[in-house]
Amino acid sequence: MSEGRPRVLAQPATDAVARELIAGLALRPWGQVAASVYESARLVAGASWLPGHHQRVGFLLREQRPDGGWGPPEGYALVPTLSATDALLAVLADGRWSGADLLAPVARGLDALTGRLLATHARALPDTPALDLIVPALVESINDRMARLDRAVADRLPRPPLALPAGLGPDRLRAVRAAVVAGAALPTKLAHFYEVLDATPADAGSTLTAVGASPAATAAWLTAAGPDAGPTAHAFLRELIREGGGPVPCPTPITVFERAWVLSGLGRVGVAVDPPATVLRTLAAATGAEGVATGEGLPTDADTTSVTLDALARLGRPADPASLWAYETADGFCTWPGSEDGFSVTTNAHVLDAFGQHVAARPGADARYHRAVERLSVVLPAHQLAEGPWQDRWHASPYYATACCVLALAEFGRGGAAAEAVDRAARWVLESQRVDGSWGRWGGTAEETAYALQVLLAAPTGAPRIDDAVARGHAYLHQPSGRPHPPLWYGKELYCPTAIVRAAVLAACRLSAVHLADVDRSVVDCGYQATKTTT
Repeated sequence: MSEGRPRVLAQPATDAVARELIAGLALRPWGQVAASVYESARLVAGASWLPGHHQRVGFLLREQRPDGGWGPPEGYALVPTLSATDALLAVLADGRWSGADLLAPVARGLDALTGRLLATHARALPDTPALDLIVPALVESINDRMARLDRAVADRLPRPPLALPAGLGPDRLRAVRAAVVAGAALPTKLAHFYEVLDATPADAGSTLTAVGASPAATAAWLTAAGPDAGPTAHAFLRELIREGGGPVPCPTPITVFERAWVLSGLGRVGVAVDPPATVLRTLAAATGAEGVATGEGLPTDADTTSVTLDALARLGRPADPASLWAYETADGFCTWPGSEDGFSVTTNAHVLDAFGQHVAARPGADARYHRAVERLSVVLPAHQLAEGPWQDRWHASPYYATACCVLALAEFGRGGAAAEAVDRAARWVLESQRVDGSWGRWGGTAEETAYALQVLLAAPTGAPRIDDAVARGHAYLHQPSGRPHPPLWYGKELYCPTAIVRAAVLAACRLSAVHLADVDRSVVDCGYQATKTTT
């Protein structure tokens, strides 16, 4: 091996780690998601009867940042900070926890909210799901709790009532709650947020596992209806709490979502994939006429449908992608038909993957599929930012959106616009690499470095320069950090689907190893380190 050159991942190690990762999909069928501040705090505030209450309170206290907030940087901290502050106020009022342990964290949380987070205009806040429902509900709850606190306790805390961010009002929350009182049927998507709607899910029953793929929504229902009303859901919550040592994740379950992203991502780079029959049956069973849902309790969506179709095709089990036509719009393809604002570039990139797989396997497919591939080959470049990346509403990092678009355009795109967009994206990735070889929005991360490497290795731009960038990025992925992957995926707050992230890192290790081996760098078997120590 040349002096100073990084070690490179060997293929056998990649395949071994992939087998372990895929086996875990069957062993943990609800999915692998990191603990959630928002969700755990909702259980603290409204479901203290569940086991693990003290552990969840301790988790919130440990997770508070020195600046008083919780969660990721910038406006992404608003929702988890509201939820955690409200929960600690509930514990303070309950009197079963030492007030001396809680007063300072609550005061810091209130200061962070009034001094910074709630002062942000709504236009500058991230477009996380149901922000316009969650923020008004939690501001209202915090103000109510403060008004009901014992005077001696309240006098030791900041007293001004919290105000909503400019540009964000309570009207939608009030309208949805009024619809609940009137007995109106709510859109399926809103089940994910039942804990702030004072609602009971219409399909709740003894066999329901989870309300809206949310432990908080599930706990809110069981608190109102009683644990005996949903024994299956009660068992689901107890198992999540046991696995997490008190805190709970969100979203969960994400069975189809996790399996589709892991298998599609590994299959795309040629990692040997032989999933258990139970995993395959889950994906195949989900490809109905209306498409696929991320997990139980959520509506079908074009994003999960597309990635599931792509995964099945790469496993040699192609399925009819006709269900995606229900999501077609004048602008491209929506994530949910008839109930979505905005445009998702990653959803459209994944639709291009699904249709591209279909026409590649069936050149004589209906002309409508070919036209859709040609259309998306133009639509995606039209949404590319001037500097070269893409940004999307389902992930905080531009590296994820850019990788989704580049991989789809490089493999299935047609015409000069697609090729030019891939080239521009690769140039942006080259220019944004950090000194330590990583990439990332707020700091270098293994996940974002993995996406950046996939972009570079899909593009033909400046080969010698790419070789150096890939070598540095590959070396970064092999550095044991001991830190968990940060949350970057959009949910009620940012969250981390750990198995999906591990698969992305593993895929990048495989791709970069093959590339570097081709340019005369030595290969060693270090796959276990490359994926395990960054998880």
